[in-house]
Amino acid sequence: MTYHELIQSLKTDGGKIVMLVSDGIGGLPMTPGGKTELETANTPNLDALAARGVLGMSTPILPGITPGSGPGHLGLFGYDPLEYPIGRGVLEASGIAFPVGPDDVCIRCNFCTIDEAGLITDRRAGRIPTEESAEVVKLLRAVSIPGVEVFVEPVKEHRFVVVFRGKGLGGNVADTDPQKTGLAPLDPVAKDEASQKTAEVAKEFFNQAKRILAGQPKANCLTMRGFATKPNLPSYKDLYGLNAAAIAVYPMYKGLASLVGMELVGKPQSLKEEIEVLKENWEKYDFFFVHFKYTDSRGEDGDFDAKVKMIEELDSVVPEIAALNPAALVVTGDHSTPAKMASHSFHPVPTMIVSDLARTDACTAYNETEASRGGLGHFQAIYLMSLAMAHAGRLEKYGA
Repeated sequence: MTYHELIQSLKTDGGKIVMLVSDGIGGLPMTPGGKTELETANTPNLDALAARGVLGMSTPILPGITPGSGPGHLGLFGYDPLEYPIGRGVLEASGIAFPVGPDDVCIRCNFCTIDEAGLITDRRAGRIPTEESAEVVKLLRAVSIPGVEVFVEPVKEHRFVVVFRGKGLGGNVADTDPQKTGLAPLDPVAKDEASQKTAEVAKEFFNQAKRILAGQPKANCLTMRGFATKPNLPSYKDLYGLNAAAIAVYPMYKGLASLVGMELVGKPQSLKEEIEVLKENWEKYDFFFVHFKYTDSRGEDGDFDAKVKMIEELDSVVPEIAALNPAALVVTGDHSTPAKMASHSFHPVPTMIVSDLARTDACTAYNETEASRGGLGHFQAIYLMSLAMAHAGRLEKYGA
């Protein structure tokens, strides 16, 4: 019996679950012996929950493995990221409700800024505003490649989606983002023979796009990431028996939620609006995934103080969530993004479950130091859903 088969055999009705995901919440001290961003932040509301709940450290994939946002969230949702690999392109496309078909390869693209030598000076084109980016995206719809349909759609800020539609396209192509400034965008390289045609199409798209973008003040080039075809995932309803809702601002996270069968509710543009959507839809769903992006963004920017402020913003809405009295309230992240590293990292993520069924531990604050000694111990993130369901009274006994 597999893990999913076990959960399906034990699922039952129970209380409501809220999974509050603070993207990239885990951090590191900037200096040895110092405090992490979470330990530095003033978080009285999260700390009050910690005194009522149980804490632990979750490993997104496996020890020492740094996850992308897609695999990180898949783990939180109870799907083994190694069994169900999903490219970021499909997540972005699904997140903007693009109808991904069986002959499609989706690519998540970033506008970037290059200098006269063709070297990247800003990997995100100054985080160009969405309204400005959308106008630049329209220019790229002039790209034409024989034998392939090309779709170009705006996403948010510097991000946009490109979809190639045609026969004989594989999704196993290397990213063109060198991940550093001072380097030129890389060539798209096929990782297997089935994806060779895709790599050739991507190179032609890049060459045409670069010419079109040449006169732009910020978004004068692009990088291509997360080449992917559509996966086949069991739905939340089938797997967990949950009527699940997703509340997020960024399209990629909406995309992942929709791929596992969650219903996208509301169109929030801020954390406060997300909480309003949660309250408005409280009676309609059993499970709520609520996503907060900016702890990750500020960590990726290498801005310790700004990440601290984002954590404090998250803390400010916690009483409104707790007032709804979910049977199980989960607070976690999809991965760590320490400002010290200015990137995702392999470090475990502080995780908390608040429930009347929780075996309260000695932790009195929600942070890395406390969570590392909490009652949940250290566990793989794919088991968080079974823990959440158990704490919400949604799993029956196994065996006689």
